[in-house]
Amino acid sequence: MNGKLFGLGVGPGDPELLTIKALRIIQESDVIAVPGNQVEDSVAYQIVKGVYKELDSKVLLPVAMPMTKDKAVLEANHEKAADDVEVCLKEGKQVAFLTLGDPTVYSTYMYVHKRIQSRGYEVEIVSGIPSFCAVAARLNISLVEMAEPLHVIPATYKADEMEDILTLPGTKVLMKTGRKLKQVKESILNSKQEAVMIENCGMESEKIYRSAEEIPDAAGYYSLIIVKEKG
Repeated sequence: MNGKLFGLGVGPGDPELLTIKALRIIQESDVIAVPGNQVEDSVAYQIVKGVYKELDSKVLLPVAMPMTKDKAVLEANHEKAADDVEVCLKEGKQVAFLTLGDPTVYSTYMYVHKRIQSRGYEVEIVSGIPSFCAVAARLNISLVEMAEPLHVIPATYKADEMEDILTLPGTKVLMKTGRKLKQVKESILNSKQEAVMIENCGMESEKIYRSAEEIPDAAGYYSLIIVKEKG
């Protein structure tokens, strides 16, 4: 009998935000798939390790997920990741694939999920706390109220369109600002809107910037900006 693949959201960084369901599935699984070339360097691994000390007793499967926009490279890596997971499933093993935040929000896990599902295996997504919800909670603010819309934007891909994006009504969540942070910051300042940013939310290296003026020109990959209209 073939095994089953679970895509587990482990939250944004604070181990205490790992859900009870995710922890149970990790404990029950034979193999833990961890994004990254080195398991110990993975933030997702470190989050789970923070609440489940026995994690290293499991079979740990590193899954390379390169930071690139090269479609050919990404396609090859997604195929290899699916192949590696399938080997375990064919052996009847249950696999828990760790992913930051929630698996349904800009997660590379979904590329593996769809491939495994198309090959006829049973798959299940387990929700995690999205980074933008955790950031709002950390700052003690709401994301949206009443009839306000919420826009979630992959800022690295949309930096050249940021001036127009910031004219959208409601709250704008800017994820994955990356190397375009300086450009994004300039657009926010020009828009005259309120902005806050957290880098590495819930981690020991967490940094909070409470205005657009405070946002640096460069920051780490795990940085998220919330932009709100003044008023």
